[in-house]
Amino acid sequence: MPGRVSRTTLRATATVALGFGLLITISNSTQTVVANGDTRTLSMLHKHTGEQVLLTFKRNGRYDQDALNKLNWFLRDWRRDEPIRMDPHLFDIIWEVYRSVGAQSPIHVVSAYRSPGTNAMLRRRSRGVAQQSRHMTGQALDFYIPGASMTRVREAGLLLQRGGVGFYPGSANQFVHMDTGSVRHWPKVSRDYLARLFPDGRTVHIPADGRPLSGFDTALAMVRSRGGTASRFYNSRADESATFEDDSDRGGVIRQRSNSMGLFAGLFGGGDQQQPPPRRQAAPPPAAPVPAAVAPAPEPVVAA
Repeated sequence: MPGRVSRTTLRATATVALGFGLLITISNSTQTVVANGDTRTLSMLHKHTGEQVLLTFKRNGRYDQDALNKLNWFLRDWRRDEPIRMDPHLFDIIWEVYRSVGAQSPIHVVSAYRSPGTNAMLRRRSRGVAQQSRHMTGQALDFYIPGASMTRVREAGLLLQRGGVGFYPGSANQFVHMDTGSVRHWPKVSRDYLARLFPDGRTVHIPADGRPLSGFDTALAMVRSRGGTASRFYNSRADESATFEDDSDRGGVIRQRSNSMGLFAGLFGGGDQQQPPPRRQAAPPPAAPVPAAVAPAPEPVVAA
């Protein structure tokens, strides 16, 4: 009869609707899995070798060893074709930063692993290369993303509070350094700048005035719960200048220096920086008026 719908039709319609709803649920669940980082893919281009990769390094929350091996080779010391086991957590940091800024272009790698020999060679070229660089342990990456604001990339790294964040706006292509060392940043930023990034004050990053924000202790507990490290103080002479390879690698270097000074000196539990030289202690007065030996001035502490 016109206007009447059979029970069979109703059941079929309900089945289709249920299937459609299930499809939507599965689709949303898949998107949630990807959004939560259970599946993570990186697209990168190496500025020195010209090589490109598109690799899914994490699937269903587990690292893919084959992809990690390929990333180890891609990020090798290109001068010596020497790879190292890169810290997989570094890829997580880069992936989260990339996603948070909504980047689209491949990540352009400026510097990744550096062998001790390469690091020593670069140190001979300039005093701005750290003797104990995180690049030497496969824990650091210098990069930029075409089309993405590197200021935003830097801030995304700061907000993660998962390692070191260096910013080099003076290069031909602004780039950032990120590593899996202690939570720190350079050059130092103002208290107002950090307060805008962390309105609740919960950060272990120390502003240029050397005084932690109000939520430092809470943030420190969070960092330590993840196995990270940070300090209430910072060394005002560390991590604030750097020398890095230029894109053409013609032996040129570009130096970025910050003039910010802190009130306290302390260590950050490691990182792409050198240890500050020990403070000289005055020798006891000599028995006879002889000229006192003058200790050589310590070299400035800088980072790569």
